[in-house]
Amino acid sequence: MTLEELRQKAFFQNTIDVWIMYCAERNRNWYDIDAYRRFISHLNAKGVKMQKFPLCIKESGGMYERGKDKAQFLDQLSKIPSDDAAAYTLKLSGDVIAAIRSFSN
Repeated sequence: MTLEELRQKAFFQNTIDVWIMYCAERNRNWYDIDAYRRFISHLNAKGVKMQKFPLCIKESGGMYERGKDKAQFLDQLSKIPSDDAAAYTLKLSGDVIAAIRSFSN
């Protein structure tokens, strides 16, 4: 699935699902806490408007069939007291997708 396909499911998405989809497009491991934090910092630097999103760890399995891994990922993020370790909601407009894809690790 691509970011555009994710947008078709819902125009507003949380950054965890966006991160997982971005990594799937790039064929890279999404389970990298430091890379996710750099990703959030990148989106902030690009001026992407995001709202903090209280994502429930126990209900985060979602459509990725990686529920346990995703829950562990969120649990690890929740232990980091930093804004770049939070989950956010963002609007997947064309400009935001371009900003996401401009991220390089």
